Amino acid sequence: MMLHGVSLSRALRGLVFFAGALLAVSSLTLAAEDHSGHAMPSAIKRAEVALVMPELAVRRQDGKAQTLRQALDDGRPVMLNFIFTTCTAICPVTSQVFTEVREGLGPQRDAVHVVSVSIDPEFDTPARMSDYAKRFSPGGAWSFYTSNVKDSVAIQKAFNAYQGDKMNHLPITFLRAAPGAPWVRYDGFAAPSTLLAEVRKMLTAGSGKAAPNASSRGTGVQRSAAPRQ
Repeated sequence: MMLHGVSLSRALRGLVFFAGALLAVSSLTLAAEDHSGHAMPSAIKRAEVALVMPELAVRRQDGKAQTLRQALDDGRPVMLNFIFTTCTAICPVTSQVFTEVREGLGPQRDAVHVVSVSIDPEFDTPARMSDYAKRFSPGGAWSFYTSNVKDSVAIQKAFNAYQGDKMNHLPITFLRAAPGAPWVRYDGFAAPSTLLAEVRKMLTAGSGKAAPNASSRGTGVQRSAAPRQ
């Protein structure tokens, strides 16, 4: 049975996704980080926010250097989160969510610019970001960016996502239909089905109906106030 292009079995899998993902990360063999201090959000919150992208340098997992504005403003809808490659709690879950959204999009997956930005640039070199990317997006057009400490902090502050230390980071997802449009912000572990619905709405509205050449891009109403740091 199909439901809006997604099989019923996939939808049912989504109901148990988070429980399984949270159990799975405990067995990962990544470099361990102590996440005991994480203040996990009690509920998922959605807000529409106006953000100004800074003209700061970032470097993609393939080594390409550009500004953050250039990286994001390629005309496609954007889905973005913040990660670091040695994270063993939040980041594997949110990265898996992005993988599920891309799978749900099917042939439209590259019509959406999926972006992950490191909050640990001292460790997360482009090579390490590339290794991380291969775990969640083998061969896919999903961009992973790193920078330097000063610019990383400024980028997080531009998104009102800076928590002072990587060990305090929270699961936050940002989506934008097109350059100049407001951003949709989800605080908490938004389900793949929730993000997929947002992305499909953006695509249906006409922002990125046709997927751009992936090789050239590289490997409403506020419902709740967005928290500010």
